[in-house]
Amino acid sequence: MRLHTNIHTPPSLRVEIRFIISAYSYPFFVRHPSHLPGQDGKVRLFRPDMNMRRLARSTQRIALPDFDQDQFLECIKELVKVDSAWIPEEKGYSLYLRPTAIGTQPSLGVGASKNAKMFVIMSPVGPYYKNGFAPVSLLADDRYNRAWPGGVGNYKIGGNYAPGVVPQIEAGEKGYDQLLWLSDEDHKVTEVGTMNFFVFWTNKAGEKELITAPLEGTILPGVTRDSIIDLAKQWGEFKVTEGWFTMKDLIEAQQEGRLIEAFGAGTACIVSPVKNIGYQGKDYAVPLAAGKSGELTLRVNNTISDIQYGDIESEWSVVVE
Repeated sequence: MRLHTNIHTPPSLRVEIRFIISAYSYPFFVRHPSHLPGQDGKVRLFRPDMNMRRLARSTQRIALPDFDQDQFLECIKELVKVDSAWIPEEKGYSLYLRPTAIGTQPSLGVGASKNAKMFVIMSPVGPYYKNGFAPVSLLADDRYNRAWPGGVGNYKIGGNYAPGVVPQIEAGEKGYDQLLWLSDEDHKVTEVGTMNFFVFWTNKAGEKELITAPLEGTILPGVTRDSIIDLAKQWGEFKVTEGWFTMKDLIEAQQEGRLIEAFGAGTACIVSPVKNIGYQGKDYAVPLAAGKSGELTLRVNNTISDIQYGDIESEWSVVVE
């Protein structure tokens, strides 16, 4: 950072104290896209009820005042209707919503804020990665830990994200697209970037299995994560597991030919196929069907996308009327 040498001291400076409060990482946010399908032209929100519950859970964790979830959701719907002209019509694009809150109690101390301001940031967005739905490479870096027991890694709180910026930059400098977060001495696989992480493999018992880290206090309970688990259980074609696995387990599966595919999952991209994982100086290739994505990854992506756009009827897709 370069500072200006020409320093000017004004006679007085007024700063709203509440903005200092927000520097204590009180902001929280929830992401959910509003979509405009090509068929009926109706605007839809994807699982807004679950997003509101997670929003309320996060405010409670940092002692912000409670709010009426139904009322706030109605406010969001009205906002979407007012600004519906900003919703992209092309499939693969959406209107990104980020409900946010900051504590606004005028105090310099660290403590519970009796007052808060809630607002919604919106923006039209395209594909999460500049190359669209294309496989990415991950760096599993055991020097960093995203979350720990008793912390706030399972909440949508602003302070969870700033510490991940430097590790992400370092991964990029080494030629990787994202960071694969590990935990504990045995290097449990937790999340990828700001997304949940799934592996599809044949387990040691010979069963095809979709596995992701469990919600035991350090993993974010993602809406897309929950949707994928529900869909996979509905399909009933393979075992679905919320359980811990390590880099050793993942490497063994890759070397023994049991690794089928892997992907990240989150609101912004739905799913992101993985082609390679770097770990302790070695790269491990992840299988891809037709070179771009695993078959299950593509199936999950298309199914959730069709639900979001109203091409598949589902209670998850809520029409804004």
